[in-house]
Amino acid sequence: MDELVELWEIPVAQEKYMIAGWRQWADAGAASSGLPEYLIRHIGAAKIGQIKPDGFYLFQIPGTHQFLRPEVKLDQGYRKEMSSNKNELFYWGNERKGLFVFLGQEPHLNAERYAEAFLYAVKTLGVKRVAAVGGVYSEVPYDKDREVSCIYSLPRMKDELMKYAVKFSDYAGGVSISTYIADKAEQKGIEYLSFFVSVPAYDFSQLTTPIQGVGVENDFKAWYDLMKRLNHMFGLKVDLAELAQQSSELASAMEARLKELEGKVPDLREYMARLSASFEETPFIPLDDVWERELGDLL
Repeated sequence: MDELVELWEIPVAQEKYMIAGWRQWADAGAASSGLPEYLIRHIGAAKIGQIKPDGFYLFQIPGTHQFLRPEVKLDQGYRKEMSSNKNELFYWGNERKGLFVFLGQEPHLNAERYAEAFLYAVKTLGVKRVAAVGGVYSEVPYDKDREVSCIYSLPRMKDELMKYAVKFSDYAGGVSISTYIADKAEQKGIEYLSFFVSVPAYDFSQLTTPIQGVGVENDFKAWYDLMKRLNHMFGLKVDLAELAQQSSELASAMEARLKELEGKVPDLREYMARLSASFEETPFIPLDDVWERELGDLL
């Protein structure tokens, strides 16, 4: 697999972890693509490698015109820009601890070869644990902590992961690339987990006045709830204040949008109240946050 993986640097740190995401099917709220992209910018991670796109992507599907084709931008006949499928590795850290952020494009072909290349990079870089992120749309309250489901590669990981306020998935159906890689990671004894966050999406077609549904394109609250867990798990201490603020602004925007729609749909408020009443919120509150809050109360 070394012919597919390009690494320009192998950073040295006592502990190295990875957060991985893809532009993929399970990308509701841009949890799998937008969060890694945000994190790369936010922490100033530097690009240190990539997986070559060779043999993983279709150019087109017969009968479709622009569904999969790369896009080009020309200026007087000269190519100024050309899109491409990228699978890039970024790094941020110090001598004690390092974080790799992987952002890729889910492959169309040769998934086994792709997974082998990804895990070859993980092994070569000396990554202790990989955490993949993804999102699925669900009818959940927009103003509560997001529900997070979890899959993992090695049975011994389960007891620890129970501490992260997750539900262990019993899903059966089509596989995402992150779940596919989990199977291959187990075969190699690699610690690998996926957090799938439930992103609010509402279907109003069954109400008395059917209207177009509402969903969250960039779910900053989902990103925040995922990063709280990963910050704690990896001991990263990434500043989440900006995401917390964006989460609050998102909740306010959703509240305003739904209030606007209430005038057109009389039973919308009842619909949202039913969702809220049936939802069991399971917030993740790290022990150090608990001590900090209690100390604050005492002072």
